[in-house]
Amino acid sequence: MFLGSVMGLSVERAVHARIDRVWAVLTDPPDWPRWTESMSEVRLLDGGLAPGSRVRIVQPRLPPMIWTVTELVPERELTWVTSAAGVITTGSHSLRPGAGGTTHLRLGLDHRGVLAPLVRGLLGPRTRRYVELEADGLRRAAEDE
Repeated sequence: MFLGSVMGLSVERAVHARIDRVWAVLTDPPDWPRWTESMSEVRLLDGGLAPGSRVRIVQPRLPPMIWTVTELVPERELTWVTSAAGVITTGSHSLRPGAGGTTHLRLGLDHRGVLAPLVRGLLGPRTRRYVELEADGLRRAAEDE
């Protein structure tokens, strides 16, 4: 199967909080709209986060999307995918221990498919802004313990 181009971006932040605290904030998606303006509604559709569970996310100026969790490694990794109009989007949230009790946060977003270059061209700046808002909001929420 031909998937076409891969168009990706990543954002990294040093979080001045322990990894368990950052993980607790990250794995409470319904609370995300409180700390990031990039999301107006997040709803767990299957009761909790686990591989195969679904999450409905509404973002400003974008259609609602259903994301399916593909990987969940406690205090390390949350990865999920969504698809629309010939594009498969993978979102990754990675945590690694940092120096002095900090946590290294990396958020990634990859678009695959024949229409990925078009999506990137149309939504690239907004997508980057939303991922940066999420990273900064997550950092602040975890540090405000």
